[in-house]
Amino acid sequence: MSTFTSRFVGCAPFTDQKPGTAGLRKRVTVFLQPHYLETFVQAALTSLGLPAGATLVLGGDGRYHNRAAARTILRLAAANGVGRVIVGRGGLLSTPAASHLIRARRADGGFLLTASHNPGGPDGDFGVKFNTRTGGQAPEELSAAVYAATTRLTGYRIADLPEVDLDRTGQHDLGGFVVEVVDPVDDYQALLATLFDFDRLRDWFRAGHRLRFDAMHGITGPYARRIFVDTLGAAPDSILRGDPREDFGGLHPDPNPVDAAELVAMAAGAAPPDLLAASDGDGDRNMILGPGCVVSPGDSVAVLLANLRHVPGYAGGVPGVARSMPTSRALDAVAARLGLPCYETPTGWRFFCNLLEAGRIGLCGEESFGTGSSHVREKDGLWAVLMWLSIVSATGQGVADVLAAHWASYGRHRFQRRDY
Repeated sequence: MSTFTSRFVGCAPFTDQKPGTAGLRKRVTVFLQPHYLETFVQAALTSLGLPAGATLVLGGDGRYHNRAAARTILRLAAANGVGRVIVGRGGLLSTPAASHLIRARRADGGFLLTASHNPGGPDGDFGVKFNTRTGGQAPEELSAAVYAATTRLTGYRIADLPEVDLDRTGQHDLGGFVVEVVDPVDDYQALLATLFDFDRLRDWFRAGHRLRFDAMHGITGPYARRIFVDTLGAAPDSILRGDPREDFGGLHPDPNPVDAAELVAMAAGAAPPDLLAASDGDGDRNMILGPGCVVSPGDSVAVLLANLRHVPGYAGGVPGVARSMPTSRALDAVAARLGLPCYETPTGWRFFCNLLEAGRIGLCGEESFGTGSSHVREKDGLWAVLMWLSIVSATGQGVADVLAAHWASYGRHRFQRRDY
């Protein structure tokens, strides 16, 4: 029996809460309007059809309003009959880590507080996305149902809860509603340890090879430090901008040659590291570089497929692959030689989720610097870096040599993206 009280707060519906392919993203000032966050989350809780006493996962990329929004969602969840919320310490979880946690803990879904690669801070963007029990993004029909609910709601239910210390791991029983604060890295790192040969990667670093990973003051800094430095033995200075900040240090946390120009310059400079990489605000995108070269996203996913045999977790191959429509056909060429189906999807990661859930693919990628596999149901930046580390450590080749060998075998594919 619950010992907290809940109440109904009446308000007029909003007309601008239609989710995109990855949740609702708006300016921070929009989310700070009275009732705005509450009504959208209420619409999602109403539409998800959760069982009584459901378990949810909650966390975000640490951008401005992350912590306050997490506390509000806890109160909404309690008032709507949710039994347990698993939240990352400090209200933090990378998007791929949250996807894995939903699956590993058999949760009924999750709320992710992120606007991905959009700028943060009081004048930046904020976002809320809801993932299903598969760990994947909400399908179109669910997003449509949530939007319809936002246009009809006359208010929301919210609980009066004592404040939980989100900075201390442990379980807090609030009388019929449990808040479980977990280390945001532990479960995700344990998953990666089942996929990659960490001993071989340690040997690569012991041999004097160097990595530079730019977390762009997003969520991946603590993950990268734990995995690359503490576990694999990379030098401490391997991590650039590793402390998450509410405004991402004033950066646009998008891993591409324009917004990560410093990394590109480092790759082209004197004595560059053997492998350079960056990830975005919530940790799902990646950019890979080597001395004198930047790997295009279309080439990256194709190279990964051609070299899966070097990664223990994928030694048995994959049932198929997929790319988004704007992505180059480099992946198609490798799939054809391997006799694998290669699917073309509309833009939006949730379309990959359909194929992953059906067991038709095990690897996928898109031209907007997103790559992933069946290990989670989101794209995964750190995973992609570990894939490339596995390839260069197993082959003994540098990034540029891996690319040159790939082009010599499969041809070179080019594409252009123009934004207006």
